[in-house]
Amino acid sequence: MILVDQETCVGCGDCVDACPFAAITMADDRPVIGDACTLCGACVDACPSGSLRLDALEKERPGGQETWRGVMVFAEFRHGRLAPVALELLGVGRKLADALAVPLSAALLGADGPEFQEAASSLIRHGADLVYAAGHPALQHFSEENYTRTLTAIIRRYQPEIVLAGATAIGRSFIPAVATHLGAGLTADCTGLDIRVEDRALLQTRPAFGGNIMATIVCPDVRPQMATVRPKVMRELPPDDGRQGEIVAFQIDEALLSSRGRVIESVVAEADQVNIQEADILVSGGRGLDDPKGFELLRRLAEAVGGKVAASRAAVDAGWIAYPHQVGQTGKTVAPKLYIACGISGALQHVAGMQSSETIVAINRDPHAPIFDVADYGLVGDLYEIVPKLIAKIFERRGQ
Repeated sequence: MILVDQETCVGCGDCVDACPFAAITMADDRPVIGDACTLCGACVDACPSGSLRLDALEKERPGGQETWRGVMVFAEFRHGRLAPVALELLGVGRKLADALAVPLSAALLGADGPEFQEAASSLIRHGADLVYAAGHPALQHFSEENYTRTLTAIIRRYQPEIVLAGATAIGRSFIPAVATHLGAGLTADCTGLDIRVEDRALLQTRPAFGGNIMATIVCPDVRPQMATVRPKVMRELPPDDGRQGEIVAFQIDEALLSSRGRVIESVVAEADQVNIQEADILVSGGRGLDDPKGFELLRRLAEAVGGKVAASRAAVDAGWIAYPHQVGQTGKTVAPKLYIACGISGALQHVAGMQSSETIVAINRDPHAPIFDVADYGLVGDLYEIVPKLIAKIFERRGQ
């Protein structure tokens, strides 16, 4: 919460001008903090007399750490279906919940309907014991305000000790606000999660310093422990049609659903249709292509094997291919069944985004390229000689 020192406040109104959410008004020459406050702290920085203080950790908490039990996953639901990362989170969430001997729950937000109900059932089949389904027309389209208030209300009511969400555009947008409202810590872009059983601490591993080291972060004093996880890092559990669980309809206070923005229309952008994270086979190109025309050759190989085209950051930065194709620390994390790296040296930042692939084939003219250290199969030579031969051999095997 934002605390106002009435004795030192001079009533200058600088905090009103600084608030990006118009959450502060003046009454009797003193600032009044409204419900729209997101605790961003802009007013605190702007106050010339130091009369405002951000005191998030003193927000009301029902009980101590011992009252917070369970693992909860935010199940992202968009365009009428679950985001794949929701099922991936249930996979790792099941492992964490079993280690702590607690139930695994999922928070599902969206507009009620057949697709919404099927998504809730799918969460049970993929490992959830409980699904808290907040179905409301105001949640049909993503809104930072409505989603923040709804998920915060669910967490406060059911008090899970661990909350996981996907590090997607939506997750990165509003999960930090949820953590702020709860006064909780949040570790972003995790690539590994584990439990320290003796004190029930969540060990949150994520790349640091540009991916050059892996840091393990612990939030020992505050609950819930919150983390966002990169898509395609965790493995989803196979569905169990006979699995039993409970779907709880969560009734949200209408007063919380008062977003100041209104979604007119939601469309799937071309960038979303690339979907390299959902491809079983990826053919990826890097600086070693030497020319943007090299991606035409890679597209032919991708078509031959039924895959999609990806790229390293160097190729994207050179303008040879669009950003949605980028794999790596600053791009997408992928885990296809087959990853063919063509002309990619294998920098740590790139490897961090594709090392979970089931089979990695590397083609590079440098026999000492780091990519060969993670590859299952390596071909040393000119990709412009090797790739056409691969395409020809594939068609030969198919009798074409």
